[in-house]
Amino acid sequence: MENSLLYLIFAGIPALLGVIAQGWLKSAVANGQKYRTDITGAEAARQMLDANGLQHVRINKIDGFLTDHYNPSDKTLNLSTDIYEGYTATAVGVACHEAGHAVQDGTHYAPLVIRNLAVPMANIGGGAGMAMFAAGIGANMTGLAWLGLGLFAFVSFFQLVNLPVEYNASARGKVFLNNSNIVQGDGVGLVRSALYAAALTYVAATVQAVFTLLYYAVALMGRSNNRR
Repeated sequence: MENSLLYLIFAGIPALLGVIAQGWLKSAVANGQKYRTDITGAEAARQMLDANGLQHVRINKIDGFLTDHYNPSDKTLNLSTDIYEGYTATAVGVACHEAGHAVQDGTHYAPLVIRNLAVPMANIGGGAGMAMFAAGIGANMTGLAWLGLGLFAFVSFFQLVNLPVEYNASARGKVFLNNSNIVQGDGVGLVRSALYAAALTYVAATVQAVFTLLYYAVALMGRSNNRR
């Protein structure tokens, strides 16, 4: 009963936050698509990149819905079709958010540097770390389980350091859009709402990673105490 309640708390809160974030994001994106702009998302991103001396960063059109991302390894900004071609507040907002990541990369923004360094360990922690944890539990090898959990902690660390990266990229995008008058009036609020909603999804992912880590840690400590 106690473990069930513990799981409900640690799993339920992040899940609820995730549902709220996704619902808000869907609504904000839909509202932003009703506001028409004079230029596309790709054009807005190009203007922001060029204004920051990043003429070398290429903008590519990719498939998918909100699959937009900046790739620091090949210096490309990859925008989904709706964002690349869209004449909407959502399109220019998302595009300039991603361009914000390129600006971060170009200025060696410290949290982004740390996040990029954490990616390999986060990938190991999410895969091998949890496998080691499960193997340790199954074989009653507490030390192995703690080692696996320690590796999994890099997933939480990655999510935590990712928050300022995402918020800063949104802030850079909003400043550029305001200064360039690409969006005005109601469009400013719609862009802000869409970016805040997107940011909440990152908060939800962070809470989920941290709560998962805490749940397994508490469960492992309880298991160790019961064996004494």
